[in-house]
Amino acid sequence: MKIFFDTEFTGLHQNTTLISIGCITETGQTFYAEFGDFDDSQVDSWVRDNVIKHLKFHGKEKKEWCNNETLEAGTDNAKTECYGNKKFVTDCLKEWFKQFDKVEMWSDCLAYDWVLFNELFGHAFNIPKNVYYIPFDICTLFKVSGVDPDVNREEFTGCVVGAKKHNALWDALIIKNCYDILTSPNRRI
Repeated sequence: MKIFFDTEFTGLHQNTTLISIGCITETGQTFYAEFGDFDDSQVDSWVRDNVIKHLKFHGKEKKEWCNNETLEAGTDNAKTECYGNKKFVTDCLKEWFKQFDKVEMWSDCLAYDWVLFNELFGHAFNIPKNVYYIPFDICTLFKVSGVDPDVNREEFTGCVVGAKKHNALWDALIIKNCYDILTSPNRRI
């Protein structure tokens, strides 16, 4: 199962902390979580204006919770949303991964995303066994497909530009849409 994911975090530096994570499978199942224990002292005005304002639960919930919901009866489409500290969110994510036999993780400019993903589990050797340890980057797929990797992803996919940019689940959906377009058998380079 291909899972497209994105994270939002407190800054582009070594000690950054996770704010949110969003995942969407190739069949449409989603996982979205917000971390209640990110280091607010690291949040600058850019992160506050461009990330925090797109959070769904920040400032509304103080207790940990996780909700699983089937969106359409008889389909694989389901969403999981949760809020809590790093350990709680990691436990929810582990549980969510259990439904898949094999997982291939895809992200966009994934240097920080992959390190932070691995850190959730302690280190790379502790990621769930069904998750392939090598991540894949949509930037590389753009490059080998003859598309400038710096292309505006929302424009490329035809989505509303800037609608929810820097929301981890929205960004994961954009990554999935890019992948779908780039790997379409009907695509012309």
